[in-house]
Amino acid sequence: MTEAELRSRALEKLLQVAPDIDPDALDPQVPIRDQYDFDSMDFLNFAIALAKEFQLNIPESDYPHLQSLQDTVDYLVRHTGEQDVSS
Repeated sequence: MTEAELRSRALEKLLQVAPDIDPDALDPQVPIRDQYDFDSMDFLNFAIALAKEFQLNIPESDYPHLQSLQDTVDYLVRHTGEQDVSS
């Protein structure tokens, strides 16, 4: 799976949790909470959705690695065991 595919699937999960987020205006480098009204319950639902989508155990101690979309993609690259991460 490519990095672009990981990004697309993570963004899909984010939009399921917070459909008011404008994906075209989302800055992937900036924490989601700094851009939108993304509360702790939204964040928890996002982490759970990612865990289900990618069949991962995401411990609470790893939550700081999921703050921005790019952080999330980087985390997924490291933890999904994917070797092909070309964009």
